Amino acid sequence: MNRSTRRMHIDGPAGLLELAWDEPAQAPRGLALVAHPHPLHGGTLDNKVAQTLARAWVQMGFVVVRPNFRGVGRSQGSYAEGVGETEDLRAVWEFARAELGAPAADLPLALAGFSFGGFVAANLCRQLRAESVPVQHLCLVAPAVARFAVPTLRDQAASLAPRMLVVHGEHDEVVPLAAVLDWARPQAQPVLVVPGAGHFFHGLLTPLKDWICAWHGGGAEAPR
Repeated sequence: MNRSTRRMHIDGPAGLLELAWDEPAQAPRGLALVAHPHPLHGGTLDNKVAQTLARAWVQMGFVVVRPNFRGVGRSQGSYAEGVGETEDLRAVWEFARAELGAPAADLPLALAGFSFGGFVAANLCRQLRAESVPVQHLCLVAPAVARFAVPTLRDQAASLAPRMLVVHGEHDEVVPLAAVLDWARPQAQPVLVVPGAGHFFHGLLTPLKDWICAWHGGGAEAPR
């Protein structure tokens, strides 16, 4: 993402996992994990939307970790229908907690994902909340609800539901806006619709970063 981005490998469930690690200039205010789009359709941790998510959370003072899922880049293994990729993201979370040491236990956790990555991030969120592990923020950009069974989070107890932002393009050519609204409606989850935007938010990446930062810092007035 920038010159200060650290690239590393860790042991994952299916072999080595390649990671990108970014830190804010100040003491970290939280830990954010960013999940990239579909591995079989060119998705990597260097995807422009994934990088935009990383920049947003770094700007907000979070340590940000992005893995290449199994079989992508220098990560070992092969595509596993989202199940294995959720295991990968969990392994990244466990590594990051250990790497950050004792303070990590008190840092807010944010999970973010683009497209297929939104499916993976939501899966991990549900797993962690079922284990009473706090997930303070869930940020989904163009979640792939038309192709995968993205879990809903609002059916959990209110005290366990994360603060959730869903952003979708009006003219998304991969995941129809109507499908996202159908997914969001039963859980009364607002969706931030970006007029004129397609799936990859071409020409709108800087505004996307700014919207995410505004949502996070907007207090009680921010969309939930």
